[in-house]
Amino acid sequence: MLKPSAVRRDLRLRPVRPAGWWFDALLLVALVGLTVALAADQLFGLDRAVADWADGHRPTVAYWVARVFNLLGQGTPLTLIAAGLGVLLAVRLRSVRPILPPVVGFVLTYLTIGPLKVWTARTAPSASIKEPFLPPEQTLPLFHDDLPVRFAQSYPSGHVANAIVWYGVIALLLAPLARSFGRHLPARFVTVIRVVPPLVVLTTTTYLGWHWLTDSVAGLLLGLFLDRLLHRVPWDDLPLPGRLREWDRPFTSYP
Repeated sequence: MLKPSAVRRDLRLRPVRPAGWWFDALLLVALVGLTVALAADQLFGLDRAVADWADGHRPTVAYWVARVFNLLGQGTPLTLIAAGLGVLLAVRLRSVRPILPPVVGFVLTYLTIGPLKVWTARTAPSASIKEPFLPPEQTLPLFHDDLPVRFAQSYPSGHVANAIVWYGVIALLLAPLARSFGRHLPARFVTVIRVVPPLVVLTTTTYLGWHWLTDSVAGLLLGLFLDRLLHRVPWDDLPLPGRLREWDRPFTSYP
């Protein structure tokens, strides 16, 4: 029988690395700067060069290997996996708190990634060889407001941003879940979960020509910013309604 633990009510933010808000500000400044540069028709040569190189170095075997590994960044399955881990840990600890990170992660990604895609209205590199069949030079700019939304949702890369956020949530839940079964996950293994899949997704998404390089970089910047916000939240200490008092146990500090 799992022993309940007292829930602290100190709402101090949890530490992240690098510490401080300066790095978060740097991520936002970089994202805004990148977006402004693209809106001013800058960096198109870099995007075009990377896309052309990928098109010329994509044999069939490499294409399918990249496509399989790119599945690591599918947002819906990752959301369901994170939610499932949260529910399982909630049942194990008799606490509603493990469900909170997947819920907040979903809200954050829903309110940021999608709206940014719609607002910037950028097409993918493949938009010149399939619908909407734009001239190659017209596939690079932002703000294709005259196109249906389904053709202009490339910036930022949702695959990359979602991978960073959801693998961060999964890593946050896996360690206490393992402890609830009497197991211990090495910190290095948790770091690998957080780092390797997003890097694989960034590389394969760009290599497959599904996103411009700057789309992937923007997804990286946005994903890191959201991930840091999620890991700052003192999940064990958030006040909950009185009716949840029996399901109010901590999980990030679960021994």
